[in-house]
Amino acid sequence: QVQLVESGGGLVQAGGSLRLSCAASGSIRRINNMGWYRQAPGKQRELVATIATGGTTNYADSVKGRFTISRDNAKNTVYLQMNSLKPEDTAVYSCNAQHLAAYGTNVYVLYWGQGTQVTVSS
Repeated sequence: QVQLVESGGGLVQAGGSLRLSCAASGSIRRINNMGWYRQAPGKQRELVATIATGGTTNYADSVKGRFTISRDNAKNTVYLQMNSLKPEDTAVYSCNAQHLAAYGTNVYVLYWGQGTQVTVSS
């Protein structure tokens, strides 16, 4: 079993910055892609950014140039540096990770964290 725990959320003024962290723990075999998603009140969850094991990244258009995703494979941790925050970035941010189900297979199970609230005031 794998647990993902996010930290770093909070309240910040528009134009400010926050750094989110998401650490995986438990019986970890191998983690493939990791990502950040967000869900604002009354809206569907949306992709923010993803990062592959080798470092290839993907961003939503709405955060390109402002957010940076990174990871520390040795620590099984993914980060999201958020700069130039806007009120529309307000949401619950959740991380996920693809975890190898069993050695000798190419089957990955997707795990999610509980989420951390980010609130940007105008």
